[in-house]
Amino acid sequence: MKRISHNTYATVFGVVYLGLMTNLLLLASCLPFVVLLVITDPALSWPMLAVVAPLCAPGITAAFATFRAHGDGDTQVVRTFVRTWKRSWRKAMLLGAVVVAALVVVLVDVRFFAPLQAGVAVVPLLAVLTVLVLAASLVAFAALAEERDAALRSIARAALFLSVRRWWLSLVSLAVIALQAGLFVTMPAVAIGLSAAPALYLAWANARYILRPVLGDPEPRTV
Repeated sequence: MKRISHNTYATVFGVVYLGLMTNLLLLASCLPFVVLLVITDPALSWPMLAVVAPLCAPGITAAFATFRAHGDGDTQVVRTFVRTWKRSWRKAMLLGAVVVAALVVVLVDVRFFAPLQAGVAVVPLLAVLTVLVLAASLVAFAALAEERDAALRSIARAALFLSVRRWWLSLVSLAVIALQAGLFVTMPAVAIGLSAAPALYLAWANARYILRPVLGDPEPRTV
C-alpha cells in the first residue's frame, strides 16, 4: 500500500480548518441573528430578525473572500476573514439592508394578497421576485468580496443580470441554502458547527462562476 503523503495530510487539514474556522467566525459575526432564531418563534419575531439580519452580510462577504483567498493559497483564515470584514462592513451591511427590506416588502405583499382572488396571479409573481432577490444577493456578496471598491449600484446591476443569465447555477445555490435552513431547523448544532461553511462555499463557487464575465476570467473551453 502506498503511504499517504505529507502534502495530502496538509491539504485535508487545511480544508477542515477552513470549514470549522469559517463556521466559528460566521457564528460570531451573525450571533444576534442566530440567538434570536434559537430563542424566539420566527413567525412572531420576524420584525426583530429583519432588523438584525443585515448584521450577517459582512460575515457572508468575509467568508466568500476567505474562500477565494484559500483557493489562491492563503491559509490565514482568521486574518483574511477579519480584514475583509473590517474593509467591507459598511457596504455589506447596506447591501444586506436593501436585500432584507426588499424581502420584507415582497413577503408582506404575499401575506396580503394570498387570501384575495387576485392572489392567484400576484402570489406566483411575488414568489419569482423573492427567488430573484435571493439569487442576486448571493452574487452581489461574492462581487463585493472580489471588488470591495466597486459601487453598490454597479454590483447590484451586474448581480441581477448575471444571476438571471445563469439561472440554473442560481437555483442550485438557493437549493443548497434552503437545505441548510432546513437542517438548522432540525439540527441547529450541526448546521452551525459543520455544514454552514460547505453550503456557503458551494454558493460562492457558483456565484464566482456567474461573475466571470465582469471579473475578466476566461471562460472554460469546451471540447
